[in-house]
Amino acid sequence: VQLQASGGGLVQPGGSLRLSCAASETIFSISGVGWYRQAPGKQRELVARITNVGSTNYANSVKGRFTISSDNAKKTVYLQMNSLKPEDTAVYYCYSFYYNYWGQGTLVTVSS
Repeated sequence: VQLQASGGGLVQPGGSLRLSCAASETIFSISGVGWYRQAPGKQRELVARITNVGSTNYANSVKGRFTISSDNAKKTVYLQMNSLKPEDTAVYYCYSFYYNYWGQGTLVTVSS
């Protein structure tokens, strides 16, 4: 399996970005797909997770601002990030729980 993350970039505080995680094959299972992030000097943390039946959960720090979704036909998982804050700056990774496989990261920088 391959996971290709994209969509990162530089955005001002309060702005929005949408990350995409495209898979080379069906990656969904009951255990789902997650987006993690790792800021400099910090541990990697789970940001959001979605299962194959559409159940979602979010880190408290992003609830109400981030939305995870999936397009099974496109084998892609998205992370819509709104009202971005400087503390959201990190490298974002997608992860397949079923395959225990990490995609490469995409850098998100929130700065004025």
